[in-house]
Amino acid sequence: MRVTTKGQVTIPRNIREVLGISPETEIDFIEENGKFFLVKTDAPVVKRKFKKFRGIATAKMSTNEIMDLTRE
Repeated sequence: MRVTTKGQVTIPRNIREVLGISPETEIDFIEENGKFFLVKTDAPVVKRKFKKFRGIATAKMSTNEIMDLTRE
């Protein structure tokens, strides 16, 4: 496999079939002892990872104010 200039790789068809990976499938990379493993993730698991951050923002700004700042 080769990495493109955009940092992308094509997962071979046989691996996609074994893992049940299709377009829009969520995947993750797990590191163990300096080696990385590709795993298929469940969307609810991904959502749970971010749930712990919900409601901890300290800025007293509205969503529109924050969006305006990102556009500047």
